Amino acid sequence: MPEADLEELPGVGPATADKLHDAGFDSFQSLAVASPSELSNTADVGESTAADIVNAARDAADVGGFETGSTVLERRNEIGKLRWHIDEVDDLLGGGIETQSITEVYGEFGAGKSQVTHQMAVNVQLPKEVGGLHGSAIFVDSEDTFRPERIDDMVRGLSDEAITAALEDREIEGSADDEDAVDALVEDVLEKIHVAKAFNSNHQMLLAEKAKELASEHEDSEYPVRLLCVDSLTAHFRAEYVGRGELADRQQKLNKHLHDLDKVGNLYNAAVIVTNQVASNPDSFFGDPTQPIGGNILGHKSTFRIYLRKSKGDKRIVKLVDAPNLADGEAVMRVQDGGLKPE
Repeated sequence: MPEADLEELPGVGPATADKLHDAGFDSFQSLAVASPSELSNTADVGESTAADIVNAARDAADVGGFETGSTVLERRNEIGKLRWHIDEVDDLLGGGIETQSITEVYGEFGAGKSQVTHQMAVNVQLPKEVGGLHGSAIFVDSEDTFRPERIDDMVRGLSDEAITAALEDREIEGSADDEDAVDALVEDVLEKIHVAKAFNSNHQMLLAEKAKELASEHEDSEYPVRLLCVDSLTAHFRAEYVGRGELADRQQKLNKHLHDLDKVGNLYNAAVIVTNQVASNPDSFFGDPTQPIGGNILGHKSTFRIYLRKSKGDKRIVKLVDAPNLADGEAVMRVQDGGLKPE
């Protein structure tokens, strides 16, 4: 939406419109889902003026009211499903990873969390008829895990059907057996992954706001942003906020960060995947002592929680721990040179 449209709101002149735009509020919808205090701090306006702006934006964007269940069902039909291309896992997840939701993937080191984010950054770019979302990806890297070489491996490891569909979609001449065509495909896939390295928790939170701006810029492009990955969500927060005395501050910042990520998913119909570290619970005498960190804040905000654990060799167990509309269960996958593969 053009910036000038914001001046239609009460209390928004040219100067305030510029500030709102610089803060990432470039549409009525983005203002409608903001809080007055957030708006007051970012745009340097009074709390009452900010409340008036938010309320007017809600009326203009027609959000915030009640609607019938059938309307909700109709809107949910717009939700995309990003497939893993592993039938057992996709069945477990009801067809794949949902857009407009946060999917948390946790597990110990080497369980395959970063492999999932890399594979989804490839799969999201595939045409919808082969399980993709015909979109680009944003990758927030907090642990120096992003490897373009791994993306290269995974593109080449796609099925011939997926490679052929991707080549046709991008109008690249050649076939799955044509090395030059596949090289061009790899380069194009890498061009559509926007990567930023987070140096600390504050920088990571800033990148979530920048992700919203980037998604807005690409909203009407041929490949709109359909995936936001954060790998890992909790590493910086865990390192910077140590001890019980810092726990409340950590959780408050983590909560805001999750809400910013959720906004990107909801506003731009994108899937949000966050990886999470784990800790061992010494009080657990029975069962698996591995527990995700982040506490109830992360547990409540994640729509889907997936636990990855190592098995023999390259096998990994994918366990669906929590989902609002799916039964808990497990599936098996393999982490191989060509990416994530069925057992």
